[in-house]
Amino acid sequence: MTESAEDAKLLPAVTAAVLVIGDEILSGRTKDRNIGYIAEYLTAIGIDVREARVVPDVEEEIVDAVNALRARYTYVFTTGGIGPTHDDITADAIARAFDVSIGEDPRAIAMLLEYIRPEDLNDARRRMARIPEGARLIVNPISKAPGFRIGNVIVMAGIPAIMQVMLDNVAPQLTTGIPIISRTVRASCREGDIAADLGLAAQRHPAVSIGSYPFMEDGQYGTHLVLRSRDTQALEEAYNEVAALVARVVPTPTARLA
Repeated sequence: MTESAEDAKLLPAVTAAVLVIGDEILSGRTKDRNIGYIAEYLTAIGIDVREARVVPDVEEEIVDAVNALRARYTYVFTTGGIGPTHDDITADAIARAFDVSIGEDPRAIAMLLEYIRPEDLNDARRRMARIPEGARLIVNPISKAPGFRIGNVIVMAGIPAIMQVMLDNVAPQLTTGIPIISRTVRASCREGDIAADLGLAAQRHPAVSIGSYPFMEDGQYGTHLVLRSRDTQALEEAYNEVAALVARVVPTPTARLA
């Protein structure tokens, strides 16, 4: 067994949930682009995203979701609802979830003044400087309005470009685990052609997650078999068995790293 695999057995998993906040997502007016980005980013640094939720701009629902998720996972990453308008209520909801006060933060005001002229810092823009008591600010080099972190909850903007730079800034502060490695076997066959044998292979390799994902290309059916594990040796053994399985079913399988 590899050293990293041994470590993976000894260390608890670092887990996360993503909470997307906003009526515009639920109505379909805005298409979410944050969940997938955050999940891929966190997976690469050894944090397992276990759940994603979308809630409306309703304080009670935000509070309930934050409290449920922060009790269940190592981290909760929220996006949306920290702008200057009346329906940007995420900061207030987070303060309520943690039972702390909220007010205008001088540090956040100073950040906003790097981008906004003092005479343009109206009441609406000052809303973006309202931060729950005890929270640490997350730098936003694009528009300067900060995100914040309180406890295990990381609160970020909904605009993808701003969320991404906030995530870059907060990531070095996070506890991370051993990243998951994945490999893919591309099979030119239908899922049903290999499902039974693939299930047996999965039973023989419990340290490896094996998933099958059908696709169609140029009018032909195919299946991507994706193997994921923190144990490189176990992954290689499972990969070799699955590749051999596909070779028996399909004359010329194509396998590649992913």
